[in-house]
Amino acid sequence: MTDDESPRRRSGPDRLWTDPREEDEHTRWLAPKTAITAVHPRLREPEPPPPPERRVWPFVAAGLLIAVILFGGGVLGASLLRDDDASGGTAALPAAPGAVAPDARSRTVRQVYAATHKSVVQIRVNDGGASGSGTGFVIDKDGTIVTNAHVVSGARQVRVRFADDSAGVDAEVLGTDASSDLAVVRVDASQTRDLEPLALADSSTVQVGDLAIAIGYPLNVGRTLTTGIVSAVGRAIEAPNGFSIDEVIQTDAAINPGNSGGPLLDGAGRVIGVNSQIATASGGGGNIGIGFAVPSNAVREVVPQLRNGGTIARAYLGIASQTDGAGRGALIKDVVPDGPAGQAGLLLGDVVSSIGGKPIQSSRDIVSAIADQRPGDELEIEVQRGADRRSLRVTLGTQPTGTQSVDPGP
Repeated sequence: MTDDESPRRRSGPDRLWTDPREEDEHTRWLAPKTAITAVHPRLREPEPPPPPERRVWPFVAAGLLIAVILFGGGVLGASLLRDDDASGGTAALPAAPGAVAPDARSRTVRQVYAATHKSVVQIRVNDGGASGSGTGFVIDKDGTIVTNAHVVSGARQVRVRFADDSAGVDAEVLGTDASSDLAVVRVDASQTRDLEPLALADSSTVQVGDLAIAIGYPLNVGRTLTTGIVSAVGRAIEAPNGFSIDEVIQTDAAINPGNSGGPLLDGAGRVIGVNSQIATASGGGGNIGIGFAVPSNAVREVVPQLRNGGTIARAYLGIASQTDGAGRGALIKDVVPDGPAGQAGLLLGDVVSSIGGKPIQSSRDIVSAIADQRPGDELEIEVQRGADRRSLRVTLGTQPTGTQSVDPGP
């Protein structure tokens, strides 16, 4: 992004990104699956001892209760009314000694934050013309940190801060994948202390209504915790290169620019997603309670390859589609010139009814069918073209790395 580029490049979800030049202007914002069920070890704590046994004689207690109801209620009420009348309002009450007693949910959130917040870092970028700040989190004791691709886009080196008052340490960008909006950076583990990796949950088990906890560095105000619930699953958002990220988790936990790359946690302190985008209303740019997180299963798939310096090769069909209103499948609304679909003879207006023998009922089904394949795979695609039904064979290509004008997603 250039210095004079408008922060509101498009409508819809915004990438969560802050510019350090705007630290004091918080009103301006820029843009194997394995089920893991273990609870974070630091969340375990001994059960409190049972309260001491107290005996109350039932008939004595009943008599006292009747006496209070008959005689004490009026006296107590009169006393409260006199206090109110004398002060002109409800009398101020002294604070009770001791800390606030949290309810069960607050207790869970406190425990999760205590166990995980030191693993959440701020990432500052000022390299190669790229600048800004976002969030990341530690995933191993070797100093590997996950963040969003759009946070470190165009940079080879970044600065990582492990605390609000930390000067930070240098980190190397090992790899980025724009199609999933994920990136990996690494710090020298010898320069940091107590690297505690966060565990990844199986995001396919996440359900609407689950507790969602976000930790990050929004708007450069310092490390911040917000809470909410998982408000939807199975969403799709646009990746930085114009393609579609599938199975995205939606949450109403407040996330804002600067939260990009930070973890969305469950009640056991495990990462269920990587906070990436927010929906905004009328171009206002603020949080309206709809945020999106790249699922942790995508992290599990992509990060090992990026950590080893590899790239992600994805299958590519080269069409844009929308669900057919007549319920026949997915209507092709655009075809990439010289792309795999175009070379196979698919045309604008065709309705895709099956791919590789799998029935297609919506445009999202096309995304899922292609995601299971690899470049070079051949697939049989059945389409309805007017009154004719045709079967075409397509050899899938490799998804381009640059921004595309045609998105093969919904």
